[in-house]
Formats: sequence, C-alpha cells, structure tokens
Amino acid sequence: MPARPPGPRFTYVGTASTESHGNANAESGALARVLIIGGGVAAVEAALALADLAAERAWISVIAPEPDLVLKPLVVEEPFTGQPVESHELAPLLETVGVDLISGALARVDTTARRVELADGGRLDYEALVVCVGGRADPAYHDAETFWSNSGDLAVNELIERADDSAQGTLALVAPPRTAWPLPLYELALMLRRRAIELGRAELAIRLLTPEDAPLLIFGRPASDAVAELLAARRIKVQCGTRVTEEAGGLISHPPGAPVPADVVIALPRIEGPRVAGLPSDGHGFIPVDAHGRVEGLDDVYAAGDGTDFPVKQGGLAAQQADAVAEHLAAKLGAGLEPQPFRPVLRGQLLTGGESIQMRRPLTGGTDEGLVSADYLWWPPDKLSGRYLSALLHHSGAHELIEPPERPLEVEVSWPHDWHGTPMGYGTGTP
Repeated sequence: MPARPPGPRFTYVGTASTESHGNANAESGALARVLIIGGGVAAVEAALALADLAAERAWISVIAPEPDLVLKPLVVEEPFTGQPVESHELAPLLETVGVDLISGALARVDTTARRVELADGGRLDYEALVVCVGGRADPAYHDAETFWSNSGDLAVNELIERADDSAQGTLALVAPPRTAWPLPLYELALMLRRRAIELGRAELAIRLLTPEDAPLLIFGRPASDAVAELLAARRIKVQCGTRVTEEAGGLISHPPGAPVPADVVIALPRIEGPRVAGLPSDGHGFIPVDAHGRVEGLDDVYAAGDGTDFPVKQGGLAAQQADAVAEHLAAKLGAGLEPQPFRPVLRGQLLTGGESIQMRRPLTGGTDEGLVSADYLWWPPDKLSGRYLSALLHHSGAHELIEPPERPLEVEVSWPHDWHGTPMGYGTGTP
C-alpha cells in the first residue's frame, strides 16, 4: 500500500486514539487525507465505496461517536421482541477494507484551514471531507409518546392496555407535518394489532393519522393499494390528508379541526438538520448538497445521508447518496471513472409482524408506478439495502444489488435543486 500522509497533514490534539496515529512520520506525498464524519449507514457505505474505488489514492478515516453500527430500521421490532437490534462493531468492519476508526464527535468544521474540531478538543486536518452526521429527532408533540428508529424504548403492552381500558378504547398513531419517513408508523400499527390480539385485546381500535394522500403513496399506487388493503384486513383505520397540531386543548386533527379521537397517542418525531458549525445550512438546519453530494459553495467537502437537504430520510437512500459521493471523490483523486449523480431509487421493506412486504420505486421522475411484492425485489433482500454495506454483511464480493427480471423501464430526470423549497410530496407527482 502507498505511504500514508506525513504528520503536518494529520494534526491531532485530544483523547481519541487510533493505530494510524503511529504513521504520522510515514513517507510523504502518496495519499490524500480523507475524513468521513459519522458512524451510520451513510458514513460506512462511503468508507467502503471509497476504499474500493480509490484505495491507492486515499488514506481514509471514519470519525464516529459510538463504536457500533446500529441497523436502525430494525429498531421497530425491539419493543415487541425484547431483543436488542442488530449491530456491528465498526472497527473490525472497517479494518477489513483498510479504513481507520477514530472515536469522536464533530463540533465544528474550519473549511479555510481544512480542519475538523471534535467535541473533546481534538483537531484533524483533511484534504477531503465527507459529512454523514445524520439529522436530529425532536418530539413533535408533548402530549404523545414519541417513537423513532434510534430508540426502541416503547412500553407497547402497557400502551395497548391503557388505550383499550380508556373511554374511547382507541390507540392513535400520528405522522406529524413534515414527516421525512412515515414507514415506521405503519410497521408499528401492524405490530401493535398483532400484540393486542396476543394480549386478548383484539377489540382495541387502532387509528393512523397521516398527511399523505394515501398510505405510503411515495412508493407508488400499487404499493399504496396493497398497504391499504393490509391495513383494512387488520382493522386499522387510516385518516389520510390529516395534519395534527398541538394546541391548548391538546392534539387537534385538521380536518375536521377536532381533538384526536384517542387517549393514547404515539407519534413520529420531527427531523431537523444537524446545523454543523462552519458548514452552510438551510432554514431547517440541513446541509445543502448537489447531485454528487458536494456541499454548496465549498471545495472538497461532501455530505450524505439524513443530514443533507434531500427530503426523504431513509437508510437505503443515504447509502445511494454515499455511493455518489465516493464516485465523485474517487474520480477527483484520479481513479479514472465517470462519476454518476445520485438518482434515488426507493427500496422499502414493510415489517408486519409476519411476512414482510417489499416495495420499490425510482424517485427521479418518469411514469414508473413502482413495484410491490411479498417476494424479493432486490437481493440481498435486506431491510436496509446498500451496495457495499450489504455485500460486506453478507460476505459477498458483489457490489451491485440484484434487481428482479423484466423490471419496468426507468426514466431518469434531475431532481429539483431546491429540495426543501416545497414540502416533500406524498403523491405520485413531482415533489
């Protein structure tokens, strides 16, 4: 392997440690110093992709606040199984591709000095920076239980019993306005119904309130119709086109402008941007990026994942963004490839407490109404699909997700540049 960067390109002061610090006196000039900030799907996918595309051109380090990669989309099962969600130690996972792990949390980016500052006071220089710090989940309502994919702490049995014993006998699930990813709420509703039956509370009324035009319409009409049919079969009532606000009298649904008809309410949070000091952000704190993940107005700074201003926050899309970043950065380092922009294809697995449903739809235009199936629509058929991450976790050398045969033609067009100019559409039209 080529020599790693010399000491002057790697300044560190603080408590974090990694074996790579011992290479500070390595022969100079061979590799570009690339820092990837974050410990989630986008960060790991970016590291794996860049290690594959530019291993001979970059010395790559991941800076993460936690030692494990947690597969957060699976957290929805945790309250029902009592088992911790699947996770993987970052250090050995990254070591397989020659990437260093540094423990630390980002505090600030100094783009003039090309340096990141960590929460513990440490400083690291970079020649290229990839920011994958994610969004911030804030409770949307005070008068509701909040559930999100980074926390499985939800007392489902107690909530079911309390709702069933209440005057209205109803448990409501709410997607607040500006919901970035509503799918976990549907999984929660289906699993709650199954648990209610197991507890002898089969008559509990479960109601789902969402601003979407139809259930999970972002996946297209075929998937939405299939989900609506499943919800009806499980006796889960859905109120679409409904916006819930919190006022002096409690939670109010619009329309009709009346209190939410339930004594127990579970809601998804609002997702705000990370507001990274030293980086640009939009009105909600998200980092503005282009189709290659380049941060607006900055050289050699990229971002991917939930912390960017792309409106749909989903692990598979975060991995696709990371791949686009890695390709562009590798090409810039001389890897000799034509970098492809981020063209989002939404792949989602709806967990039901029994057999899951797979849904797939490109989000980049055209008339593709998407696919829905109880069988696989990509392989490996994981809840979280990432080109490099899936291959690594399945011990496969293939870096392509296998798609089903005879799939519909995809027509790719550019996504509007101002992704947050209007709220994300839940219909089949342009967002």
